[in-house]
Amino acid sequence: MGEIKNKKNTNTKNNLLENVIEAIKEKKGENIVTIDLRNITSRVSDYFVICEAFSNVHIQSIAKGVEEIVKQKTSEKPLSKEGIKNSQWVLIDYANVVVHIFESECRKYYNLENLWADAKIVNK
Repeated sequence: MGEIKNKKNTNTKNNLLENVIEAIKEKKGENIVTIDLRNITSRVSDYFVICEAFSNVHIQSIAKGVEEIVKQKTSEKPLSKEGIKNSQWVLIDYANVVVHIFESECRKYYNLENLWADAKIVNK
């Protein structure tokens, strides 16, 4: 019985991840990268999804789109959101999947892909 629960959890995570990426693409997010952190022992999540936008309004639009599509298709709500007011870097935390939406220069500055370079990084 434990196996069924684990399969369901895996399917839910993958479905969440797929819907996050779908939402970002729908809102024209750019340079989408998924970082698979599952093999990192000190990870804070299973996946990071990183993208960038060309303006603060675009960042807010992507964030809103992610929340709407994920809620509609998976019934998941974020545990927390950060950065909406400033909108240079918005973080949406779904526990197993953390979404980072950056303004281009801010993304270059923080360079999360380099911080997690020992994880599997996939361009979408």
